[in-house]
Amino acid sequence: MIITKNLQKTFTTEEVETTALAGIDMEIQDGEFVAIMGPSGCGKSTLLNILGLLDNPSDGEYHFWGEEVAKVSERNRVRLRKGNIGFVFQSFNLIDELTVFENVELPLLYLKVPSAERKIKVEAALERMGIMHRRNHFPQQLSGGQQQRTAIARAVVARPRLILADEPTGNLDSANGEEVMKLLSELNEAGTTLVMVTHSPYDAGFAHRTVNLFDGKIVTENIREQFHV
Repeated sequence: MIITKNLQKTFTTEEVETTALAGIDMEIQDGEFVAIMGPSGCGKSTLLNILGLLDNPSDGEYHFWGEEVAKVSERNRVRLRKGNIGFVFQSFNLIDELTVFENVELPLLYLKVPSAERKIKVEAALERMGIMHRRNHFPQQLSGGQQQRTAIARAVVARPRLILADEPTGNLDSANGEEVMKLLSELNEAGTTLVMVTHSPYDAGFAHRTVNLFDGKIVTENIREQFHV
């Protein structure tokens, strides 16, 4: 699904040049669950943004489903993201003015899915995440765990091939964090490829493989369980 070769990212200002990624070679197979770990500032979120086609690398190759996408335009990045990639963020990124149902419905609106079909898909996602009873509530009326479950429902409602999660339990207590990790693990077991940035060794323990970054480079990889295509 994902292959990167010598992936590099440099941020330049008038005064300083910062290397965030210094040559990342990695491969992620369809259906795999990979955790990316490392200290703050090591390049984890930068790598996730590039894998999610939110940004382009400065140099190197990125192959997504057999297509070289390292230098594609923003328009083509949007095209590739639609229906293929779902995002789960630490801060939930829900829209306060929209209900739970309307937040989850957003990706389907962008994909121009017909209204009747949207309703079926959104309700199925809410049922799967156990928050159907909150469908007409607004984000500020929800607990942190319920907000993250809403965010996960939004990420999966279009059935993307890949979910990228950036510190998905970072703003949750341990009980809600464990529940979110179990939900993500279940999605992976159902066939969704999952790449997660985390500081938590416990959360990383749900993954098939942990990739450790330091100073923009992969320093070690730990395999928890053998992954079979």
